[in-house]
Amino acid sequence: MTLQRLLVIDDEPDVQYSFRRLFESPELEVATASSGEEALRLIPALRPDLVLMDIRMGGLNGLETLRRVRELDARLPVILMTAYGTTQTAIEAMKLGAFDYVLKPFDVPKLKELVARALQAARDMKQVVSYQPLLESEDYELGIVGRSEPMQQVFKIIGQLAASDATVLITGESGTGKELVARAIYHHSRRSTQPFLAVNCAAIPETLLESELFGHERGAFTGATLQRIGKFEQCHRGTIFLDEIGDMTPATQTKILRVLQSGTFERVGGNKPIQVDVRVIAATNKPLEQAVAARQFREALYYRLNVVRIHLPPLRDRREDIPLLVNYFLKKIAREGGHTPRAIAPNALRALQKYHWPGNVRELENVIRRAHVLAKGEAILLADLPPEITGETARAAVPTHLPVSTPAAAAPEDVAALARQLFEWARRQPQFKIIPAVERELVVEALKACNNNQVQAAKLLGITRATLRKRIEKFGIQRQLKIQ
Repeated sequence: MTLQRLLVIDDEPDVQYSFRRLFESPELEVATASSGEEALRLIPALRPDLVLMDIRMGGLNGLETLRRVRELDARLPVILMTAYGTTQTAIEAMKLGAFDYVLKPFDVPKLKELVARALQAARDMKQVVSYQPLLESEDYELGIVGRSEPMQQVFKIIGQLAASDATVLITGESGTGKELVARAIYHHSRRSTQPFLAVNCAAIPETLLESELFGHERGAFTGATLQRIGKFEQCHRGTIFLDEIGDMTPATQTKILRVLQSGTFERVGGNKPIQVDVRVIAATNKPLEQAVAARQFREALYYRLNVVRIHLPPLRDRREDIPLLVNYFLKKIAREGGHTPRAIAPNALRALQKYHWPGNVRELENVIRRAHVLAKGEAILLADLPPEITGETARAAVPTHLPVSTPAAAAPEDVAALARQLFEWARRQPQFKIIPAVERELVVEALKACNNNQVQAAKLLGITRATLRKRIEKFGIQRQLKIQ
């Protein structure tokens, strides 16, 4: 991993020392400055990835220092540190473009989480995503790889969008690289010197998503003890990427529609319109047209998002790109480890090209990383690949009729008896992998029983909806249900 730099600006030596102890590591270098003036002299040469700055300091105050930092580099994330008595000042600084703020005394776990998110945002904004199809150069860390006709069309649209601020909707299955395309659009746009923030709408609880995007006023809901600035305000003049936008609640959809129509919104619990200039790039792996027909997604918002549409094909529909992707991942792994790239045996490459890849490009990268670890020589062999790809072991499947039947409300001893009989059956069928096979069939049967309603299926299985979705993606279940 590339070394990142954190610059701490605080006039108290004890605070500087604490941050060095807390954050300095092989992946993160910590530099310090005792004043805003000193920091402004350091930043051009140091080129930090993140700034942690106290608001009240001797000499240049925090607000003026922030203004000048933004003039030097608008993409540089700044986290403000403040005592309880200066919260409103911190909020004013957020309006000037700070990434976030923390209160003294610090909650260390929350501070570490915030710093990690800010450093990830810094990487997203600085790493240029290339979409050159032939990979003649290895001078970049991230790339959208492909020579197939569907990918050529994607590259063309990205290029045509470079001079535009049009809203973009990226569609495609999970793992096809939708965020990479969003970042490529950003890096090649006129807003590339301004902030870029990504929000996964499916990963944030419904009750918190609206606050995450638009912020909230103090007292807006239980636990809202302070005013909070949302991602849209932080992203003023920049680009926001809304991943899995199909998971938004109707209330949040309404606010997104208003932002796209008028450029204004209100914080949760507020009534003052806030004007922003933000380019929206959205992505989904759901068929939004069906969601609109089922009245689960607002039709007006769908058309506002679907100004320019980019569809990413699944990997099984562009198998000719698999050798390029394998070569790219092997070189990427070699760069990360500082060694010569491994080769891959022809029969192993043919097996990779025949596989159906339910997890798409993300799954392919994981397979290559696994094979790279397991390979004993200078080349990846067929034996280094997972059995489901090589065909040596057929995909595990639970038999149509299980060895035993159980009542609807089985007692613990009944479940134990079922488990023992399953293991006895599995001993006679060596190719049978019990845990993934049973888990997969349980998910399939739960979805069938609930008419594909994921919320009800998750309750039936005793897991969260997020866990269920991960299992659906892992096992390629959704595709099977559609075929049936």
